[in-house]
Amino acid sequence: MRFEKDGLTEFLTQVAEFGRFTGMFFRRVWRRPFEGRELLRQMDDVGSKSFLLTGVTGLAIGIVLAMQSRGTLVRFGAEAVLPSMLALSVIKEIGPVITALVLAGRLGAGMGAEIGSMRVTEQIDALEVAALKPYHYLVITRVLACVIMFPILTLWTDSLALFGGYIESQIASSMDYRIFLSTAFESVRFSDLVIDTGKTSVFGFIVGIVSCWLGFNVRGGTREVGRAAMQAVVVSSLLILLADVVIVRFSLLLFGDVSS
Repeated sequence: MRFEKDGLTEFLTQVAEFGRFTGMFFRRVWRRPFEGRELLRQMDDVGSKSFLLTGVTGLAIGIVLAMQSRGTLVRFGAEAVLPSMLALSVIKEIGPVITALVLAGRLGAGMGAEIGSMRVTEQIDALEVAALKPYHYLVITRVLACVIMFPILTLWTDSLALFGGYIESQIASSMDYRIFLSTAFESVRFSDLVIDTGKTSVFGFIVGIVSCWLGFNVRGGTREVGRAAMQAVVVSSLLILLADVVIVRFSLLLFGDVSS
């Protein structure tokens, strides 16, 4: 029983520390120094190095989703709605969530390990001693880079997924690209595109702040650095899925279902 109480106390302490670390971001993001050059470098690191990974992911999703759905739709004589179904599935849910999870795996581990290594080797302490502000330089720039780049990478993934679906449709039924595009977007509302793409900024914030927090709090040796990197991926992924449930619930309350 004592172990359970200690475990609960430790958990609540960690939640409080994470809340304090997150609150610090919102208080300091508006204050100098604004590390513009470092922010651009982080955006380039998040964006350019992820385009191939997210692009291949999107292409594979589109092709597989089209192949898996075609048989069922043909059985019910509804093959014509395949582009529309594909667009709704990709833009509203699969594209944003899969992109965020893929980026959480790549970026979460990298940020947690990089900042954790800096903590272990006392580089962060050296920055503080030199009267620099490591939180601005290391945390705010990385979190903002994720917030900005996640929606852009999601649009890229969605585009490649629809292109993959078109390739599959062209091979299977020689569907004209004009018919494919007009059918694909006839059921997609502008609010769907804005909300479901914009929510990936929330996912990016989660990945950035969780990874930086775990890296900042590494204590001990290199083994703890690896542990922080692994936890960054796991915790970020879980919080992304939970945040998606909440955002979808609120969007349905505010804008209703696309079929209504």
